[in-house]
Order: sequence, then C-alpha cells, then structure tokens
Amino acid sequence: MCAYVPVGSEPGSLVLLDELLALGARVLLPVAQHDDADAPLPLRWGEYRPGHLVAARFGLREPAPPWLAPDAVAEAAVVLVPALAVDRTGVRLGRGAGFYDRSLGSADPDALLIAVVRDDELVERLPSEPHDVRMTHALTPGLGLVALQE
Repeated sequence: MCAYVPVGSEPGSLVLLDELLALGARVLLPVAQHDDADAPLPLRWGEYRPGHLVAARFGLREPAPPWLAPDAVAEAAVVLVPALAVDRTGVRLGRGAGFYDRSLGSADPDALLIAVVRDDELVERLPSEPHDVRMTHALTPGLGLVALQE
C-alpha cells in the first residue's frame, strides 16, 4: 500500500503507518522531486521504516534512500492520498503542485485511491481539470471510509 507522512495539520499519523506495518503491510511513502527547471516530477516511492525518515523540501518527511521508480505505485492495492478537500465525485483538492496527479495515473486501475480528509473537507462539488485523477473513496474520522461516485 502507499501512504504518506502528514505535514502540519494534515490528517494521518506515524502511528497509523506503524500499525499498518504491524499488520504485515508493505508501506510505500512518496518522495517529491523536481526537474532542472524546478517542475514537479512523478513521485518516487520508498519503503517506510520507523526511524528512517529524512527532512525534505516543503517541510516534508520522506523515506531515506534507496527509492523505487514512480511506477512502484502500480503495486499498491490501496493508496492513501493527502487532501485539503475531496468532493463526492472523487475530485481532490491538493496543494497545487500536481505531484499526485502526475503519479496516480500509474496506479493499478483497481486500486482504492483514498483521499484522507476531515469530515467537513468531504464536500458536494469542487472544480476540476481534465488532468485530475479522481479518488475512489474518502476516509474521514467521523464517517469512516466513504465510496465516491463519478
């Protein structure tokens, strides 16, 4: 499965990642990189190992090398994705850099793409762009796992 390390007030926790490991899951975390012109590249992935996160750009904490290629996301049956909001059709509002939209196109078509948000961040409708990758589900503290419809 793919997950993320929350930044600031983002929902999620290292405890969740540790619990997933304890259940026997292989947990891949994103690594954000840019090209020479500072444009975002598709995410690379690294295996989560407690105590082996390093400081990265944007205040992120990422797995220490070695890293896997961007297409490693295709191995995941579940992808937890940070979001500022998600609507009931699966449109996700991120932080605007486009890392996840560049990356999730490589995910297994049957994978669960789960936006992790607070209850009030699951909204009726958000604007969308043609390149947006839609989430299949939202995960909130109060509502649990919610299936989203296109």
